Amino acid sequence: MKLNLILSAALMAGVMAAPAATENAAAKAAGTNTSTEAAMTALFGDPVVASAAGFQIKRSELDQVVSGAKANAAAQGQQLPPEFEIGVLNQLVTIQLLLQKATDADRAAGQVDADLQYTNLLKRFGSPEAFERQLKAVGMTVGDLRAKAVQEAVAKAALKRELNIAVTEEDTKDYYTKHPADFEQPELAHVRHILLMTMDPATHTPLSTNTVAAKRKQADDLLKRAKGGEDFAKLAKDFSEDPGSKENGGELPEFARGQMVPEFEAAAFALAKDQTSDIVTSAYGFHIIRMIGKTAAKKIEYATVAADIKEALSRQKISKLAPDFVKKLRAAAKLEILDPALKALDEKVRAAQEAQEAAASAAAPAPAAAAGK
Repeated sequence: MKLNLILSAALMAGVMAAPAATENAAAKAAGTNTSTEAAMTALFGDPVVASAAGFQIKRSELDQVVSGAKANAAAQGQQLPPEFEIGVLNQLVTIQLLLQKATDADRAAGQVDADLQYTNLLKRFGSPEAFERQLKAVGMTVGDLRAKAVQEAVAKAALKRELNIAVTEEDTKDYYTKHPADFEQPELAHVRHILLMTMDPATHTPLSTNTVAAKRKQADDLLKRAKGGEDFAKLAKDFSEDPGSKENGGELPEFARGQMVPEFEAAAFALAKDQTSDIVTSAYGFHIIRMIGKTAAKKIEYATVAADIKEALSRQKISKLAPDFVKKLRAAAKLEILDPALKALDEKVRAAQEAQEAAASAAAPAPAAAAGK
């Protein structure tokens, strides 16, 4: 059972690979979703979609998360499955059920965990301003995100305590030793870039031939200025059309091979420190890349990943124990899904899960057979 579903759905995967195209498409999708929600609320109000002892979940709470996830998926040319909405609702329900079990210690631990998540996200996006822009593109604010992160983190702390989840230092060291490939950090590149778009960021359709020719001429001029000694960061801030990085002087977070479009990646890794590329053409437009530096491939030290290993092992244990525990909480709280469509979808999903579990149980060898008797 994943307790970071809502946070993950609200954020954009792959934003670093194509920041301008992703942000504009997400903004367009988010704007459409927000308008639709406002119209629906004006017509039908904000009905309660799920109710249990001690809490209710309204349609607006569900829609805020779902619309952000839909915007993210649309930005990547994907579509969410029909059961996604009921998955989000069940996640919201689970969080509220666990919050009722939370102690002061759980709340303190959750606040620390949520603050750490926020700090790590800021590092990924480069600056608070870039992060705020990306959240705005999917209809969220920093306050919304942090409030959800705190709730989820407190719920997770309560669940771990209720299930008596414990991972020892010996457990984490044993995993690190037995899975060496998991801790090999590939070579990383750290660059600045200037992007001049040759496609419409909202529709992904090519710009006119004349516009592309003008962009190429501008790129040639900027390349001469960059190689002539002008401040690359200033040029990027003044002329780059990548809103995700231009305010930081075109600086991107470190990336490994396989994370960028092929043309950009090949040119970037071919550069030496402080070297500037020629013009690189990709599906997004014309890039000029400046190498800040590279980090050589290495094995990540145990101390660096110990906390992550411990968290992953905790999640494994939670995934085995949580479903039955949450099922009991739902029954005790007399949970009702009041929206007919969501209720029907929930019943369908649960029936499919039960059928899958029954099939897996039937396929498992009997204890005597497994023991070779």
